[in-house]
Amino acid sequence: METETTRRGLFWDVQAGRVPPPPAATLLGWELVQVDPERGTIEVAFHAGDQFTNPVGVIQGGFLAAMLDDTLGPALVASLPENQFAPTLDLHVQFLRPARPGRLVGRGRVVQRGKEVCFLAGELVDPEGKPVAVATATARIQTVRQ
Repeated sequence: METETTRRGLFWDVQAGRVPPPPAATLLGWELVQVDPERGTIEVAFHAGDQFTNPVGVIQGGFLAAMLDDTLGPALVASLPENQFAPTLDLHVQFLRPARPGRLVGRGRVVQRGKEVCFLAGELVDPEGKPVAVATATARIQTVRQ
């Protein structure tokens, strides 16, 4: 049986500490809560710092979009072999309510997985569990050349 430390691939190599996390994930305070690669689901948490706020004190939408991209993508990437990655081709975000600084939780899932093109969906919720933004995305599975 594969575990987090025996699985290979970029997602699992980061989780096992074999490679450093992407700088963008570090900036967003990305934290894995749970992942199920067979079901194509993931839950992650982010720390939305004060430096992410706009002039009225709420998290600027671009940071929320980045958090959603860094939720949906890993839902798929966690299921890929070590020589594959899946960059986002399209990301559609809908902002539902203002998000305040603090912990935000992203939940993502693979809606449809093809040989190359995959469709993803997810949400970002505040500490009370209220959705602040939802997103859909399209990603393309590619072989990484090393």
